[in-house]
Amino acid sequence: MSSQGGADVDRTPADSRRSSSEPGRTEFDRTPSDRVDVCIVGAGPSGALIAAELSAAGHDVVVLDAGPRFDPADREDEMENHLRPGNREPLWGMGGERDAYTSSGDRHYPLNATRVKGIGGSTLHWQGMVMRLHEQDFELDSAVGLGADWPISYDDLRPYYAAAEEAFSVAGASDNPFSPPREEPHPLPAFPPSYSDSLFAEACESLGITTHSVPNARNSEATDEAGACVGYGTCKPVCPSGAKYDATRHVDVAVANGARVLDRVPVQRLEHDDSGERVTTAVYARPDGEEHRQEAREFVLAAGGVETPRLLLLSESEQYPDGLANSSGLVGRYFMDHLFAGVGGTLDQRTRQKHVGFNTTESHQFYDRPDDSRTAIKLEFLNYAGPAPADVAMGSDNFGDDLLNEIRSAYGNHVAMGALVEQLPRKENRVRLDRSRTDDHGNPVPDVVWRLDEDTRRTIRRANEIQRSVLEELGAEITWTVGPEDTGPAFHHMGTTRMGTDPSESVVDPQLCTHDLANLTVAGSSVFVTGGAMNPTLTIAALSLKAADHLRDRL
Repeated sequence: MSSQGGADVDRTPADSRRSSSEPGRTEFDRTPSDRVDVCIVGAGPSGALIAAELSAAGHDVVVLDAGPRFDPADREDEMENHLRPGNREPLWGMGGERDAYTSSGDRHYPLNATRVKGIGGSTLHWQGMVMRLHEQDFELDSAVGLGADWPISYDDLRPYYAAAEEAFSVAGASDNPFSPPREEPHPLPAFPPSYSDSLFAEACESLGITTHSVPNARNSEATDEAGACVGYGTCKPVCPSGAKYDATRHVDVAVANGARVLDRVPVQRLEHDDSGERVTTAVYARPDGEEHRQEAREFVLAAGGVETPRLLLLSESEQYPDGLANSSGLVGRYFMDHLFAGVGGTLDQRTRQKHVGFNTTESHQFYDRPDDSRTAIKLEFLNYAGPAPADVAMGSDNFGDDLLNEIRSAYGNHVAMGALVEQLPRKENRVRLDRSRTDDHGNPVPDVVWRLDEDTRRTIRRANEIQRSVLEELGAEITWTVGPEDTGPAFHHMGTTRMGTDPSESVVDPQLCTHDLANLTVAGSSVFVTGGAMNPTLTIAALSLKAADHLRDRL
């Protein structure tokens, strides 16, 4: 659990960069390596951390990712394209036949809205908030009779959480009275509260609501890996300065350690030995469509809560007619997300909206569930309420002084609160294959079957009540509410290969190895048993470091 930090690495273009593990090769060479120790599918936070850890221990590692390698030098241009009025091109190239999907549940699930295929994965455009799950999250059924219990406890994950915070250079004040216990403060100091946070603080104090800082995976001060945040404010979808963590940091560490990282090589299927007990090969396609076979001693699936179960289902065989590692029939089941609840309005005073592109204050006072009457709520005080000046200007027909007056009247007095609300694991929410539609390689696309239950709706209503009380205490004119009927997902794909000790009730064991195949590890949010209401990436990282330890032991 060394959680490798930064390193001086070669940042020349991928097509000319040589792999130190195999002299004479370049990253453009997408032919397979000789049989390696570990083959990792996915170069997001899970795959990158595991690759960095195992390559640092001297193991031969190959990482295969379906998407391209994006050049960090392009990020300022990407920010400009994002801000340019009328630009509707997806910033990270999502969409089209490669990323086709269906959504046949009661509610449409907009899968491509925020996912990224490419080196770095979703961390290329995430907001960067990183919290630990609470102790209650791991024992939800035992504590209040909701959901299910994890086969591991918070204490089991506690050292890995600390290592993950170090790996991400997390900035935080360790001032949350509702958070689970910790040994050390956060690695970097917290970002100061925004001006609008101070307005909310007064109202919350009057109502007896405790507020605290938000831990962020962005540099509040310079480190060896990156400079301090300079306040571009476009954290989602792009951080031009590199101050916000993304998984390319650990991809670079892995490459410096000798790992090979291949981009644009979507894995088509996994194959196993005659006994059906071990995976032998990852079959992947190059950009020209030619297929290759990568052999390894150990395999790691780190492709997220949708593509991981899809690949397992695509890897059906005579021994596994319902999909690889699916003797339980639960691959793809128990898909979860967090739901958004929000209330916003205007004040008769300046709020300095959009001066900060991320959250600096939250409240977890309503997170733990007192009984089974509701699920978890994480309250957020939004620094990016209302329109930006450019939004007002570009949507106006006025010019000169008239335009200036319009901007002054529309900008600067907005406030809003958000919340993440927990969705409990339900078997009917799932990812399955839609065999009536195929991707650019002729494979069935994922079908997200998703619906809301009454527990979630009831919790959203409760979150809205709290939010309205705060805005009313502020004296705000409430102009909008996002409640149960118009809520949407936070795009935190969880569940689908749940962890457990009973092979008939789970897909992976507490060491993140599948019950059915002795050398197949699944890392990432798909192994979550419950989702809580915390942004999941820190838990993803902690679980990945745990998985790396177990892999190291087996190797």
